[in-house]
Amino acid sequence: MATYILLSTLSTQGVQTLKSNPDRLREVNKDVEELGAQVLHQWATLGEWDFVSVVEAPDLATVARVSVALGARGSTKIETLPALTIDELLAALE
Repeated sequence: MATYILLSTLSTQGVQTLKSNPDRLREVNKDVEELGAQVLHQWATLGEWDFVSVVEAPDLATVARVSVALGARGSTKIETLPALTIDELLAALE
């Protein structure tokens, strides 16, 4: 399984949804699982990004499906970054 970092920013609609239904965050994580990925870690952050999520998926196509499906709802904008552990990077450099 590959690891990806999802950086998310809520739209005005997303902020309104979160305010009226805070449990929606957990529901979205279940949606991610139904799309074939798993949220390993997630943080709410201040600044440019509202959330930082570490997601595991079998391949790039799966995480792309997650990003597009969540972004299509209009409540968030997502930037997806593939991530390597330091050991994976060092092995690739050998």
